Amino acid sequence: MKNDFLKYQAQTSPHPLGLEVENARGSYIYSSDGRRHLDFVAGVSACTLGHSHPRIVEAVKKQADQYMHVMVYGEYAQAPAVELTRLLAANLPDPLEKTYLVNSGTEAIEGALKLARRATGRSEIIAARNAYHGNTMGSLSLMTYHERQKPFLPLVGAISHIGYNDLKDLERITSKTAAVILETIQGGAGFILPQNDYLRKVKQRCEAVGALLILDEIQPGFGRTGKLFGFQHFDVVPDIVVMGKGMGGGMPIGAFTASAALMDTLSERPKMGHITTFGGNPVVAAAALATLKELTETELIAQTLEKEKLFRELLVHPLIEEVRGKGLMLAPILTSQEIANNLVLKAKDRGLILFWLLFEKKAVRLSPPLTLSEQEIREGCGIIIDILNDLDPVNAVD
Repeated sequence: MKNDFLKYQAQTSPHPLGLEVENARGSYIYSSDGRRHLDFVAGVSACTLGHSHPRIVEAVKKQADQYMHVMVYGEYAQAPAVELTRLLAANLPDPLEKTYLVNSGTEAIEGALKLARRATGRSEIIAARNAYHGNTMGSLSLMTYHERQKPFLPLVGAISHIGYNDLKDLERITSKTAAVILETIQGGAGFILPQNDYLRKVKQRCEAVGALLILDEIQPGFGRTGKLFGFQHFDVVPDIVVMGKGMGGGMPIGAFTASAALMDTLSERPKMGHITTFGGNPVVAAAALATLKELTETELIAQTLEKEKLFRELLVHPLIEEVRGKGLMLAPILTSQEIANNLVLKAKDRGLILFWLLFEKKAVRLSPPLTLSEQEIREGCGIIIDILNDLDPVNAVD
């Protein structure tokens, strides 16, 4: 299978990991050679409830038996999408009440940018340096990673950048600004949290000049940080919140939510200001609804903070400079890029799945399922410490 994978399926890098997947259950992926792999990545934060969660599988099967795709987004009332958006509104602060369902996080970013320009009549979008919001043309334009942008120039214009957590840069948000778009927690930059009431101060500046605040919750969203959305930790309510990844419990989905007054501007002048064929797909929406119900009806979200404490207790080693992030969105920062690379690759050989971050080369991604048990945390962290001991035997720890 690996040969056909490389021959027929377009690749995103010259050297993919190439794990041949047989099946996946809970916190484990099983490869075709019979090996079991403890998953500390969860499809890059997508498999919120682990692999093949029974509640999600049941919801998908039940909906597939009723109907699948029937009409382009926004024309027919379909119960899974209606119930999902209603439950989202019930769990979001006012005035965030109306949700546009799309197919991925990056499409949700595109929709949010269009909404901001349409609603304000302005063109300037301000993003943060070292941001990552996706890889379509609009999302790519928000980056400052010129090596990734250069082959695809020219990109979307009227975009400028500020430093994340840099309060001096807030004066660059002016009456010409349509929106400021920020990751609630910067992902690719190294799981960097807002400091010194930063997000609330950005929102205050936006309100002062009539700009909108868009918060990207694609990674921290759906319980990963100890609240349903990361911004709920920071005393701020965005004008538009963008979500994706873990929203679908492993199924492809994204969304952006705003007030009804704001969202309704996309429905006229022109009609269908944003349109998507498969957004709100009933099978995918059923999976997302099951995910949201499981998160809001159990203690899984609250438990992420206790699991974070355990990770931090166990991940102590001279080769780990710090552990960034919140909840189960964590990034050990190693002493060098070489150590980080070795850790990811050697962990794969030891049956533990880790991954890299996009910009911070010394970081290793830990974004496991929220259903991860204490025993599994100890198992995986034990493997990490053993590998680091092998890499630095002089300073080995128990």
